Amino acid sequence: GDIIIEHSGYVLSFNESHRQANWVAYELTKKEALGTFPRKNNFRVDPKIPEITALPSDYRGTDFDRGHLAPAGDMAWSKEAMNESFYMSNISPQYYSFNRGAWKKLETLIRGWAIEYESLYIATAGVLEEELPQISAENSVSVPNKFYKVVLDYRGPDFKAIGFIMPNKKISNPLEEYVCTVDHVETVTGINFFHQLEDKIENRLESNLDLSLWKWE
Repeated sequence: GDIIIEHSGYVLSFNESHRQANWVAYELTKKEALGTFPRKNNFRVDPKIPEITALPSDYRGTDFDRGHLAPAGDMAWSKEAMNESFYMSNISPQYYSFNRGAWKKLETLIRGWAIEYESLYIATAGVLEEELPQISAENSVSVPNKFYKVVLDYRGPDFKAIGFIMPNKKISNPLEEYVCTVDHVETVTGINFFHQLEDKIENRLESNLDLSLWKWE
């Protein structure tokens, strides 16, 4: 019953009840990660769901940033992709200290991985649960308590996958402390990631976790 929306740089599943995405998914290649189109900060309604999306004005006077799910930095490979990253369907309420701190660090780290490993598949969003607080009663914009990312490197030579679940608050601890298996993210979110992989490969990648396979500096 959720709404699947395709844009040039990402695909998302929109949750009408929470006024944000269940997941935003995209491939990020090395060439795309090195994109240089400038950020415009042009937050606006997604034209594909104008009647049910959040509004930029919902965030006025709140303690929350309009936090990107697919980062603007990952969409800097084309003007169109950059502009689409500011659709409100790709935005979720994040505390200032989280959005500009640990979340930004994680986005930068993963962009570096895309350059290092040539291509990644990424899915990300807030963990949408029942009875979340809202920043806008009028538009029912929920505030996730946690955010997740799952990352798949399927080019090799070392096929690998990794998950992150982070609380929506100021974080001072190293990013490694928020690492988990993709299986765990699936349990928390109820979403089946990377299901198009062959079952044997999917089960191995999503249940195993080896931090040494990923470059952390």
